[in-house]
Amino acid sequence: MDVVMLSRLQFAVTVFFHFIFVPLTLGLSVLLAVMETLYVRSGNEQYKRMAKFWGKLFLINFALGVVTGISLEFQFGTNWANYSKGVGDIFGSILAIEATLAFFLESTFIAVWHFGWDKVSKKVHCFAIWAVAFASNLSALWIIIANGWMQNPIGSEFVNGKAVLIDFATVLSNPFAWSQYAHTILGAWLLAGFFVLGISALHLVRNNEKDFFGRSFKLAATWTLVLAVALPLQGHSHGVTVTKYQPAKLAAMESHWESAKSAPLYLLVFPDEKNRRNYFQALPVPGMLSFLAYGDTQAEVAGLNQIGAADFAEFVAKTGYRADTPVAVMADGEKIIRPLKPEDAVPPVLPTFLSFRLMVGLAGVFLVLAVVAWLRRKDIGEHPKIARALALAIPLPYICLMAGWTVAEVGRQPWIVHKTMLTVQGISAVPASSVALSLAAFVVVYGCLGVLDIWLLRKYAMKGPEPAGHAAGVA
Repeated sequence: MDVVMLSRLQFAVTVFFHFIFVPLTLGLSVLLAVMETLYVRSGNEQYKRMAKFWGKLFLINFALGVVTGISLEFQFGTNWANYSKGVGDIFGSILAIEATLAFFLESTFIAVWHFGWDKVSKKVHCFAIWAVAFASNLSALWIIIANGWMQNPIGSEFVNGKAVLIDFATVLSNPFAWSQYAHTILGAWLLAGFFVLGISALHLVRNNEKDFFGRSFKLAATWTLVLAVALPLQGHSHGVTVTKYQPAKLAAMESHWESAKSAPLYLLVFPDEKNRRNYFQALPVPGMLSFLAYGDTQAEVAGLNQIGAADFAEFVAKTGYRADTPVAVMADGEKIIRPLKPEDAVPPVLPTFLSFRLMVGLAGVFLVLAVVAWLRRKDIGEHPKIARALALAIPLPYICLMAGWTVAEVGRQPWIVHKTMLTVQGISAVPASSVALSLAAFVVVYGCLGVLDIWLLRKYAMKGPEPAGHAAGVA
């Protein structure tokens, strides 16, 4: 395996592992803020206990997320140095704003919230957790604006292989980034809802703290139902955005090879990448793909075989790319030449296709579970099968989010910056053996951290809240 694929694998391992912690932080922070607001407004001590109990799980998750996030950003220098040199003026400035504005704000108010129980007024303490929720979700916005620029590099020009900032306001208002952000945030909030639902349901089946977990379950049931309905609707909207800016990704998601008007949506289809067609396609819904992509059953949907040629021509016009020019020079002086042909300028179809279907299928499961949970929100303890199903469903939103990011990132290939810079052009001049060694180390260390996280979350989730009237803080 060469250095390019090893570097991609290492980044995928670290970013996917880091993203285990991110969505729960984003969603649970808002739920904590709602719980504490209910406490401040009502004076009911149960809501205070809820904020403390779920806050303990939030802090465990947050701490491990910070550790994995820091090591992730280092890879832009260690494994993707040429990318960082080429786009650092834009990409680096966005990440710097995220760290100095959002992350420091989040970290400061987490300290106020964690140590401030009964030391500051209720309203100040409540403000602190709202500030944490705001800063956490603001942090995600800056990260996705950076990623969105890679997906749709507007507000800049490439001059001699280097991105030059033209209009920062255009970069910040990138419609692709904002659509991607909305989709990610709704998914993260949904994940937090299922996290609270599953744990609460298990305690209620065991008759543990019925009032406490009953309130947690009812709050999460309404929250989750709203999000389970909103997420597919926004997902369709994001699909329209993808169609506009990355038609190759849409075509890969649907294994659509030839441009066609009134394109059908096949209910049974499987891609044959080698021969650039499908092994089989059956049960067509006439005009449905055209309608989903453009809101018009007669619209033409571009196929992968045509998109590749067009994207390749645009890339050559932008960069003056020549197939015999080295795209990278390694530490030992070896020149990497990766001639890109028009047919290569399309995403890997099979992983994009399968990941998209997994994501959509799970979204349907979430809607069913959310409806059932909401209908049984008052007596879930009397339905052990449903309660256990909700507990077993806790990992599913994580899987769904990972599948979504697989579509987003694998579906962007072979570009590290869409139609402007090849992924192979962004790698560092390091030997493959070094990347293989660091990849193995990441897998071992992150595997241990993952086990630790699951153990800690399970331990404190099953332990339940401190007894009523307990004077201790969150820790």
